[in-house]
Amino acid sequence: MAIALSQRGLRLAACNAWRSAPLAALSRPTTAQLVLRQLGRERVAPAGTLAWARSLSHSARWATPVPADPSSAGQSPPPPPGNGTASKPKRPAGRGLRRLGYLAVGLAVGYLLYEFNTTFRYSVIALVRYSRLMKAVVLDVWDYKKTFANEERVGAAGDISDEDRGRLREERKACHSRSAKRIYEALKKNSGIYVKLGQHLGAVHVLPKEWTQAMVPLQDQCHPTPVEDVDAMLRKDLGMGIDDLFIDFEPNPIGVASLAQVHRAVDRRSGRPVAVKVQHAALEEFAAVDLAAVNVAIRFVKHVFPDFEFDWLADEMNEMQPLEMNFRHEAANSLRCRHDFQHLNGKTSMYLPEVLWAEQRCLVMEYIDGSRVDDLAYLKKHKIDRNQVSQELARIFSQMVYINGFFHADPHHGNLLIRPKAKNSSSPFNFDLCLLDHGQYVAIPSDLRVNYAHFWLSLMRPATEETIRQRKKYAKLVGNIEEDMYPYLESAITGKISMDSDEGIGGPNSLLDEQQSSSSNDHKKLQKAIMDREGVVADIFELLRTVPRRLLMILKLSDLQRSLDNSLATTHGPHRIYLILGQYCAQAIWQSDREDLSEDYHKHGLSLHLFTGFARSWLSYAYYTTMFGTIEWGMDIRARLTKVGLWFRGLAKGGLAAASQEMAGLTVTA
Repeated sequence: MAIALSQRGLRLAACNAWRSAPLAALSRPTTAQLVLRQLGRERVAPAGTLAWARSLSHSARWATPVPADPSSAGQSPPPPPGNGTASKPKRPAGRGLRRLGYLAVGLAVGYLLYEFNTTFRYSVIALVRYSRLMKAVVLDVWDYKKTFANEERVGAAGDISDEDRGRLREERKACHSRSAKRIYEALKKNSGIYVKLGQHLGAVHVLPKEWTQAMVPLQDQCHPTPVEDVDAMLRKDLGMGIDDLFIDFEPNPIGVASLAQVHRAVDRRSGRPVAVKVQHAALEEFAAVDLAAVNVAIRFVKHVFPDFEFDWLADEMNEMQPLEMNFRHEAANSLRCRHDFQHLNGKTSMYLPEVLWAEQRCLVMEYIDGSRVDDLAYLKKHKIDRNQVSQELARIFSQMVYINGFFHADPHHGNLLIRPKAKNSSSPFNFDLCLLDHGQYVAIPSDLRVNYAHFWLSLMRPATEETIRQRKKYAKLVGNIEEDMYPYLESAITGKISMDSDEGIGGPNSLLDEQQSSSSNDHKKLQKAIMDREGVVADIFELLRTVPRRLLMILKLSDLQRSLDNSLATTHGPHRIYLILGQYCAQAIWQSDREDLSEDYHKHGLSLHLFTGFARSWLSYAYYTTMFGTIEWGMDIRARLTKVGLWFRGLAKGGLAAASQEMAGLTVTA
């Protein structure tokens, strides 16, 4: 009882002291702390007393006691009750230092591995390249998702006004531009195979123009490999360096492409001036990873947008890229092409540089001193007729596709050189057309080649019900498409569009109709229709997914031919290329018919059916070659007269010099 009263008195005293303590006291133990200290000396204390003491100690932390007398000022407060330790333990001071140490060691090890371990360095670079590509792809997918969702939301509201339709069109064009720019930047920074991917996209002219135009700079924005790396690569592959193989090897390349670069040198063994094509040294290390990254990105786009498949592009990259990276394969293609044109010696201006020797990553060939085929100033200087150049290009590639069945699949402007006729040349003109870069060739099966020729001839015949039926028949045979997709295939093959046709894209008009335009205007109309008409983009991707890959390569070649013809600023009109093509199509069909008739003769002997079949086939061949040849001859005369008119127009602008410029297709300002 006495103990209880004593404890009660102590509690009251502690509470009164806590209430009356001034806030300025900081250094002397509080009355509550003295009470707690007193309670701590009791051997037996009720549980409630200890709980109250803890509560009181917590409350006392907010009080600021003052010293009772000046002599006690500056003393340290007593330790808290209990075991004498702080309620919140301090973090060890060395833990943060250890973490910094681990980080420094990790960075140092990573740096050493990156600098001295080739596998680790290439793995890091490949991961960065892959991340860069996927970032652009994911952002593009998100951008298109938002754009398409907005179009669906507006369309769900009912009839769309012309104003809303125009706004949606501009929003989609802006989305195309943003997305194409993101992909372009990623491909340009990654270089190598990624640049090749962009070049393939830029060559498919049925895609929106924002995409094709964005990829054009990739033709000329390739980074050269330092000559020291080239020397190391040659020593690794051949056991000999640059100085062991060549004399006067120019360190600065004369041409740089996505996969390789070309240096001028003198071959040490033969002493001949040569062009040395060497693969970019790091390309082999990244090729497999880069191709895998491209395939992953394409599958991701397909998963998000099932209607927009790029499998056709992945298939082309997977098949062609390993072949292009083997220069022995390129040398074999060049040799086969030379053999295919051997019987035309003296009848064609095509010239293939001689290959001296080839290894997997190095190819040495004859050096050609010339200029790009579309260099109009060079043509003027050497008195080369640009109309004849265009004519020869059309004949060369038509011979490859429709007669030989083996064609160069990448004849862009950088792969075609022109020079004045060499002393040992058999060209019938005053120039040689030199075809370079034989890494991409495509072989066409005979049935596809002949059916494709039939399809082209049907496009040139006047439109009748029978003609249209023939067009759709052969379109199905060559493109594996149904009737509803026919207009898209026709537009993709010809690059033409009839905007007034009830069928929408495409149309039943003849390619030789004088009212039909061609050249760049058709390309603009086609891409405008892709932007303006609902569902056209999805149908274009369906077409690209459906048609055989070899046909896609032929379409790419046709686009490149039209581009070359436009860049030469020819005066013979837009239809001449079809007239030349038509003559080779007729020849291909005639040769195929003769083979079939010969086989029939060996099986069944001579018969009336065989005779009538032969006569019908020959008459058809004679009709088309005579008709197309006559029209072409007339166009040549008109082209010459047009050039004379240009000469007089230039003369009126600025005298003889301006007349010569205008006649050569060069712009003259008044």
